Amino acid sequence: MDFQQHSNIQAQQSQLQPQVQPPHHQPQPLQHQIALPDVSTLSTAELAIQQSLLPQRSTISKGKYTLNDFQIMRTLGTGSFGRVHLVRSVHNGRYYAIKVLKKAQIIRMKQIEHTNDERRMLKLVEHPFLIRMWGTFQDSRNLFMVMDYIEGGELFSLLRKSQRFPNPVAKFYAAEVTLAIEYLHGHNIIYRDLKPENILLDRNGHIKITDFGFAKEVSTVTWTLCGTPDYIAPEVITTKPYNKSVDWWSLGILIFEMLAGYTPFYDSTPMKTYQKILNGKVHYPSFMHPDAVDLLSRLITADLTRRLGNLHNGPEGIRNHPWFSEVVWEKLLAKDIETPYEPPITGGIGDTSLFDHYPEEQLDYGANGEDPYSQYFLDF
Repeated sequence: MDFQQHSNIQAQQSQLQPQVQPPHHQPQPLQHQIALPDVSTLSTAELAIQQSLLPQRSTISKGKYTLNDFQIMRTLGTGSFGRVHLVRSVHNGRYYAIKVLKKAQIIRMKQIEHTNDERRMLKLVEHPFLIRMWGTFQDSRNLFMVMDYIEGGELFSLLRKSQRFPNPVAKFYAAEVTLAIEYLHGHNIIYRDLKPENILLDRNGHIKITDFGFAKEVSTVTWTLCGTPDYIAPEVITTKPYNKSVDWWSLGILIFEMLAGYTPFYDSTPMKTYQKILNGKVHYPSFMHPDAVDLLSRLITADLTRRLGNLHNGPEGIRNHPWFSEVVWEKLLAKDIETPYEPPITGGIGDTSLFDHYPEEQLDYGANGEDPYSQYFLDF
């Protein structure tokens, strides 16, 4: 599966979409994923649809790595910017994922700022439910990001196989996502791309949110239009200034999709989806628990004075909602709660059974010639 057929470049396992999509909801292909720079700095001609890419967060031992520190095992995913490889450390024998991005492509697709931003975001954050980046390095042609290898696949794949999740299963994943988003917001980071494709499962079945390509440090509001059509909040579509509460809208869409098996505003084209979002009518299936419907109606609302997470008590208003009443948040954060699903993999041996196979190709890594792009990636 090429990243261009995906909503955006995913970290490691986010290439695991099944080949056949269900009729009701398909992630939009890359050309429909909108990521515009802050419009105040651009001319109209420059407001071209852009794409996302990614990095991740920091450990093995601190410091810079080189290709000589790793043995490349196999490709986990491919995309227009490069590849993600399973690698093994020659020092500790452990497995990691290395994302390789081609500098020339990043420049061509005007993704310099996104690339540097994501690297910076992932150096800032450390949380049980967020992907971790251990370090970065570069050669004259490529950028390398060393990340956790998360063996359990995407929540997206599990949801497609299950069609929809029972109430307690959806609640478990939603609760872990809530803690991760609350943590990011506490560090003034808006995530802006919450969806099942960006949620990985570790070997025990706990979540790891990945792909920080749209994440942004914002203390007040921002205007950038970005996200995946089904999950974009109405204030983003109308290019109004928006704040962290767009992530809580997306949480509502995520919970709805987990419970129903489709998103509430899905349509055949992004423009029709946007129209439905702005129209704001949500039809809740009769099998949804009344507490779930109440929570969703308070998250999927255009009225920011009513949206949970944006009120005076912040994320506490979400955690204290009756739908989450049996969640023991402290135990959840400590991963001291049994997961509803344990991925069928063997941990710690580089098990790639939940990944598609990709043709391997001759790699140009380690090039030390002239680097015309070095000034753009000084922090790698």
